[in-house]
Amino acid sequence: MSHANPHPSGRPRVVVIGGGFGGLQAVKALRGAAVDVTLIDRRNFHLFQPLVYQVATGALSPGEIAAPLRWIFRREHNVRVLLGEATGFDLDAREVQLQPEYDGAAPMRIPYDTLIVAGGSAYSYFGHDEWRTVAPEVKSLESALDVRGRILQAFEAAELEQDPERRAAWLTFVVVGAGPTGVELAGQIGELARDTLPSDFRAIDPRQGRVLLVEQADRVLTSFPERLSHSADRALERIGVSSLLGHLVVGVDEEGVTIEGADGSRRVPARTVIWAAGVEASSLAAALAGPSGAELDRTGRVTVRPDLTLPAHPEVLALGDMVRVADAQGEAVTLPGVAPVAMQQGRYAARVVRDRLRGRPTPPFRYHDKGNLATIGRAKAVADIRGLRISGLPAWITWLVVHLFYLVGFQNRLLVMIRWAISFVTRGRGARLITQRGRRS
Repeated sequence: MSHANPHPSGRPRVVVIGGGFGGLQAVKALRGAAVDVTLIDRRNFHLFQPLVYQVATGALSPGEIAAPLRWIFRREHNVRVLLGEATGFDLDAREVQLQPEYDGAAPMRIPYDTLIVAGGSAYSYFGHDEWRTVAPEVKSLESALDVRGRILQAFEAAELEQDPERRAAWLTFVVVGAGPTGVELAGQIGELARDTLPSDFRAIDPRQGRVLLVEQADRVLTSFPERLSHSADRALERIGVSSLLGHLVVGVDEEGVTIEGADGSRRVPARTVIWAAGVEASSLAAALAGPSGAELDRTGRVTVRPDLTLPAHPEVLALGDMVRVADAQGEAVTLPGVAPVAMQQGRYAARVVRDRLRGRPTPPFRYHDKGNLATIGRAKAVADIRGLRISGLPAWITWLVVHLFYLVGFQNRLLVMIRWAISFVTRGRGARLITQRGRRS
C-alpha cells in the first residue's frame, strides 16, 4: 500500500473526508490558513442534496445542482482534491486508507496531522436491504436519475397498457416517509401528473394517477409545528397526494407494497415505489468508533466530544449526520440531520484547526437553529424560522431565496432561477429525459 500525500511545505496536514456540506465548509474556512488541505471524496463534485428530488422529477438537470470540487477550489493553492473512497483509518499511525476511484488502482495511505471526517448518511431500509432495488432513494445524483427514469417510464408504460388494473398500477406512485424529502417528492410527482403531462398523452389522463405518501407517524413533517404539518397535508391533498398516516410499509416488491395500519394490512398494486424514510450513518462512523472506543447509537452515529473530536484522539474531528455530540454533562445529543448542522460544524472544525495553530482554546460547538423549510409544490410551502411560522406563497418565496443563496456557483444559481421562473409561468419541466432505464416489465 503506497503513500500519496506530498509534504514539501512542512506545514500541518489536514485531511478532510467528504465533499458534502460539512466537508465543503471546513475546506472553505481553511482557505489561506498555514496548512495543507487534502479533500477526499468518491465523487468529483459537490451535490446540493436539498434539490436532488427536483432532478428526480424532471424540474432540474443534474449539472444545475452540482459543482466540480476541483473547480470550487481551483484558486486555493493549499487545497488538493483526491478522487477516491476512504475505506478505513489507522488512528495510531494517523493515516487514512484510500481506494482510488479508477480501475486497477492500488490502495493508498494518506497521512494527516488533523483529520476531519464528514461522511454523511444514507437511507435506512430497517433491515430490508432487498427493498433497495425496487424502492430506490433520492439521496444521490445517480439514484435521482434512476428515479426520474422510473417515474417517466411508468407513464409511458401506462400509455401502452390495455388492461385497466395493470394501467392503474403503473399510474400509482408510493412515496415512503413524510419528512421534508418525502413531502417535496410526493408534491412534485403530483404536480408533474396534474400540470405538466396531461397534454402529452393520448390514451391516458395522467391526472388519474395516484400518489400515496406513507408515514408511520400521525402527521407529515413531524419536525415542524403541528399547525404547519396540517397546512402541508392540506396542500398535498389539493395537488392529488393522499397521505396514509399511522401506516407502516411491511413489504415491497416489483408489483407493489403491503401497508399495515390500525385497521390491518392491505396490498397496494404500484409499479413505482420511492424510499424516503429513516437514515443511518455512514460506515465511516463505525470505522472511527472501533479504534477510538467511542459509542455508536442504534443508527450508527458515533459520539464525539463537545469540540467534535474523538475520545483519546483530539486530532480527529467528525461531524454532520454521522455523529452525536456530547454536551457538557456528557449526554449525547442528536442534532437534526439537515444541511445547516453540517455546515456550522464544518466551519467550527476549521476554527478548531486555526485556534490550535495560534495556541488558543476553542469553546464547545453550539448549533444555532435557523429554522425549517419545506416546499410542497407551486407557491406552496411551510416555514418555521425562529418562531415565525408561515405557509403558502410567503413561505414558498422564502424557500426559493434560501435555496438559491446556498447553491454553489453563480452560474448554477442563475440557471436554477431561470428554470424555476419558466416552470412557474408554463408549468413545464425541461428535464423530462429517460437517460437511465430502470426495471420495467
